[in-house]
Parts: sequence; C-alpha cells; structure tokens
Amino acid sequence: MFYYLTQFLMDRSAGTSWESDISGLRLFHYITFRSAGAAVTSFLLSLWLGPKVIAWLKELSFGQNYRDRAEVAGNLTNREPLKMGTPTMGGLLIVMTLNFTTLLWAQWNMLIVLTLLSVVVLAGLGFYDDYTKITKASSGGTKSNVKLWVQTVLALVIGVYLWQLPSTSKLITDIMVPFYKYPVVSGVGGVGLVLTMFTIVGSSNAVNLTDGLDGLAIGCTLIVSFVFLILTYLAGNVKIAGYLQIPHVSGAGELTVFCAAMIGAGMGFLWFNCHPAQVFMGDTGSLALGGALGIIAVLIHQPLVLVIAGGVFVMEALSVILQTSYFRFTRRRYGTGRRLFLMAPIHHHFEKKNWHETQVVVRFYILCVLCAVVALSSLKIR
Repeated sequence: MFYYLTQFLMDRSAGTSWESDISGLRLFHYITFRSAGAAVTSFLLSLWLGPKVIAWLKELSFGQNYRDRAEVAGNLTNREPLKMGTPTMGGLLIVMTLNFTTLLWAQWNMLIVLTLLSVVVLAGLGFYDDYTKITKASSGGTKSNVKLWVQTVLALVIGVYLWQLPSTSKLITDIMVPFYKYPVVSGVGGVGLVLTMFTIVGSSNAVNLTDGLDGLAIGCTLIVSFVFLILTYLAGNVKIAGYLQIPHVSGAGELTVFCAAMIGAGMGFLWFNCHPAQVFMGDTGSLALGGALGIIAVLIHQPLVLVIAGGVFVMEALSVILQTSYFRFTRRRYGTGRRLFLMAPIHHHFEKKNWHETQVVVRFYILCVLCAVVALSSLKIR
C-alpha cells in the first residue's frame, strides 16, 4: 500500500514546484527499506496487540484445557508448571500481523497474493483444529487425514497454477538441488509437482510437530525465515542471481518483505511465548508458518534448501515417523511394540532424559543456526 501511495504522490508531483520536497519517498521503491519497515511494523504491532489478544482468548476460554503429549506421558517433573489453561490459538496474532504488514509494505504481485492466501487457508485449518480440541476435548481435534487432505489439495492447486503459467512453469518442471548450479533434470512436471506438494505439506506438518515446548517452534521459524529473507532478495535481483548462478525469479524480491514481516511478527509473538509461555500459537500458527516456509521455498525454486535450513523441523518429523513405524513393525513381529526414542517428537525424548525445557529449546536453536549456515553456504559452494 505504501509503495502505491508514494508512487501516486510522486507521479502527481512530477514537474511541479514540490517535486523535490517529496523526493525522499523514493525510499519506498527499495525492497531493503520496505523490508526493514515491515519487520519493525509487525514487531511493534505484535507487542501492542499481544496483551489484547491474550486477554481476548482468556475471555473466550480458548485456553489449553486438554493435556499435551508431554503431560499425558508423565513427562513433567515437579519443577515444570502445568500448561493447562494457557491461552492457545495465538497464531491468530501472528497471521493477522503478518498479513496486514505485508499488504502495507509489499508491492502486490502474484507471488505475494499466492503466499498470503495460502497462509490464510492453513491458518483457518489450524483454527478449526484448535477450536475442535478446545470445545470437544475428547475428539482430539480434526482427524489427521482431513488435515492432510486439505494441505495436499492446497499444495496441488499451487503447484498446478505455477506449472500452467509460462512465467513460473520452470519452478515445477526443472528440479534444482543445493550445491549445484544447474537443474539436475528438466521437463519433469509430474516429479516437480510431487516435490512441490511434499515441500509444502511436509513443512507445514514438521513445524506443527515442533510446536511442543515454549518458544521452540517460533524461534526455529525465525531462524529459517532469516535464511529465506536473504534467499528471496537474491533470487529477485537479476544481477546478483546471475553472479551467484542461482535461479532468478521475477517478483521474488517482494517475498523479502513477507519474510521480514514474518520475522517481526515472530519476534513479537516470542515475547509472549518464551518460557513460561503466556500464549501458545496452536495449530493456527504452526500449520500456517510451516506452510509459508514451504511455499516460499517453492516460489524461489529452492525447495530442497528448506530441508537443510529447516533441519530441526526435519529431525522432529523424522523422529515421529521412525518411532511410529518401528513401533508398528515390532508389534507385528514380536507382539509388543518397541520404541526408538523415549518419546516423540524428539524434543520430548530429551525432556525424558531430564533436560530442562529451556535447555532443549536453546540447544535446538543452536542446531537450527548451524543448519541455517550450511543452507546459506550453498550460495557459494556450487
């Protein structure tokens, strides 16, 4: 909105006596300036709206009145406060702030609109799941196959839409891998479509699985978002992309504004979500943020870089898959299911090993930073 308003003012002032007086508005044409503005705006909005949203959620009794998996397993020690009653659905704060700030500071193009609409859909899915858990605690929320179908259909629509547009078809038909300059294979739309769906659905669910400790999911999301803040800016700049020999995507620079808004909104939410948490993001936030990371990775033609940058998310998801698969296999083979980990997702495994919650969170942050560094190194090691 700011971009279009300043452009309008500059066009109207051209050739007039006050043209030089508003020449400073040219700053709004720079992605770096608008990204900085988006980060600051979303952060301050989150800090301002946070207490109001938390009070509103408490008033509606939208607290976590169901026991999380750690409590069910008897994982909490005497030094750990019970989390029941803490407001959930805090993802509403993130999504509202993120979308509003992006619309305010970004130049609206197809990539921005597609990303924002997808975030709204996934937030709506997460909201329904959270609401079901709160109002019908015995139901355990939305059935996993329903969530998976909605995510898959959304990812399929995005993939087909990009495939059909001449300007973005190569995002689907050409497969890029980290640390290699050129597509490893071209003209494989079917394979690319599957990869696109896997990236979006996998990322959305991986962040959802990571959301189990105070500040863990949002902190790791912030780190990965910073990686994509850099990657989107580079992908949108034709000269830099050419120099680094990475895929150039027209309009991808505006996704930098989105990433900056996500970082600001995430930092604002972390202010209230750090231990001991005053609010949880719930599926409303985790499904939307994870899906957003997956969509951005697809839109800048770097879906597999997300696997590296989001290594912690991958580790969390794999721990659940391995635990479930091994338990079912041993139950069929030996009659009794066995476990690979003390508890899954893996952050609960370390809690079972008597790591304090904050120890797990900070150490996972460290792992996430290392993954981010490796992901960024793919820009030069090619």
